[in-house]
Amino acid sequence: MKRLAPPRSTGQVMAWVLIATLPGIATLTWHFGWGVLTNVLFAAALGASLEALVLKLRRRPLKPTLQDNSALISGVLLGASLPPGSSWWLILVGMVAAIIVAKQLYGGLGQNPFNPAMVGYALLLISFPVQMTQWLAPQGLFGPEALSLGDSLMRFLGPTDVDHLDAISGATPLDAFKHKPEAWLASEFWASQPLPQGTSSAWQAVALAWLVGGAMLLYLRIISWHIPVALLGSLGLFATLAYAVDPSQHAGPSFHLLGGAAIFGAFFIATDPVSAATSRKGKLYYAAAIGLLIMLIREFGAYPDGVAFAVLLMNFAVPFIDYYTRPRTLGHARPARGIKVKQLDDREERQ
Repeated sequence: MKRLAPPRSTGQVMAWVLIATLPGIATLTWHFGWGVLTNVLFAAALGASLEALVLKLRRRPLKPTLQDNSALISGVLLGASLPPGSSWWLILVGMVAAIIVAKQLYGGLGQNPFNPAMVGYALLLISFPVQMTQWLAPQGLFGPEALSLGDSLMRFLGPTDVDHLDAISGATPLDAFKHKPEAWLASEFWASQPLPQGTSSAWQAVALAWLVGGAMLLYLRIISWHIPVALLGSLGLFATLAYAVDPSQHAGPSFHLLGGAAIFGAFFIATDPVSAATSRKGKLYYAAAIGLLIMLIREFGAYPDGVAFAVLLMNFAVPFIDYYTRPRTLGHARPARGIKVKQLDDREERQ
């Protein structure tokens, strides 16, 4: 089979990334309801609108920037990260942080040092922890207890009724394991089945759907293998070590890889070409550190998942990584070890 040529323009690349998100979004919608679509569609529309507003205020042409589809990508990624059926004002706050603060205030696409979608998500998680933990239990799109499209729209348009949502909300697997009673062993947690039926399998299906989209990006050569493999390998390695040291208190590697946003982050978040490391060696260091930070945050931090914070911390370190992993210029050989010493000795003699 002839391999497809990689997309050339930024708009084409972003369009293929949007297509690659469809398996994950469809699986999320199937398991968690119509609220996933209201999140994604409203956030994407807000992304384009806020981008146009800022460009208008800056007196910049709208068409070239809007056609690169980067604002749509930020909206889709943030919308897919939020609890299904989040209120409109929550999505608005997140997108203002993502597009205006994290992107346009730095000069637009190519100038932002941090992943815009993760800036918006981190701000919401810190500022509105109650709303950001209202994940619905997986009822299926047409299940007997699933929210209808009308109910999802009412939840999206109206204020969040926390008391009502308690009856239909459920903890994510990572959240449930993180906040299990301290006296419980891991085996007791699994035996007690504190999660609603089908929750773990639903999250595993979503993770595998993101993997399908990520494989599409690899096939099209939109991303390289370095970041996803290094991130997931690092996370899996440290999860395996923790489990080997004390299986009574730590979950196994499959739980960490399939129970949260690790695969989504590895293929769609950490690979952002603007805020990620650029050289092949730098990508490996960058992604491996993200995997380690995710594990540390999950084990010792206050939040059950740490993908957003890990990516943002390593975005901050990217200039340092790029500086020390710059590839050697073509045609320039690596200098011998004794050359620098001899040059210093000659300089000292002249002085």
